[in-house]
Amino acid sequence: MAMRSTETDTDPSPLSGRGRAKARRQDDLLREAARLFAAEGFDGVSLEDLGASVGISGPAVYRHFASKRALLGAILVRTSEELLSGGRRVVEAATDATDRLRDLIDFHVDFALAGADVIRVHDRDLARLDDDDRHRVRRLQREYVDVWTDVLARLHPTRSLDDLRVRAHAGFGLINSTPHSVRALRDAPPDDTVHDILADMAFAALSAD
Repeated sequence: MAMRSTETDTDPSPLSGRGRAKARRQDDLLREAARLFAAEGFDGVSLEDLGASVGISGPAVYRHFASKRALLGAILVRTSEELLSGGRRVVEAATDATDRLRDLIDFHVDFALAGADVIRVHDRDLARLDDDDRHRVRRLQREYVDVWTDVLARLHPTRSLDDLRVRAHAGFGLINSTPHSVRALRDAPPDDTVHDILADMAFAALSAD
């Protein structure tokens, strides 16, 4: 995914060695920043911490992002974009309403298990984004909820849009919160087991009359 205007210099050609190296470093920074922000909190992470996590100096982070807040924005905007585009692909690939819901749940459970750090950062630090990034994240999230309500409307055609939105958000709550609590257990089950439990529970809840 092409990076946004939060970068401080012009992207080199993606075909060049320098371009590929820069893209990898940006991806590394996004991943490590999410991990550090989730573990230490936004205020508890310095530029030096961020740079050290990917093998560069703190000031070198500015070669990729204009500020720590711009880096936070890039994490949450990219995640929201990937959720929306991925959800749309899942829905387009299935024709049966029940299969669409199952596939959409599987997609979101996979995201929650792999992106537990990003979910925690979003819940805690969304308000720290600048206005443009926060509005963009909120718009992308509304469109992602619309993907879910469109699928749910096919299963529950008599229910109101407000009802379907509440159901969608309840499904997100069930799926998003569990990876954090499960991983804190002394004998945490493997992700495959957690995935199947969450997917079955979410489908039972969202498909029920």
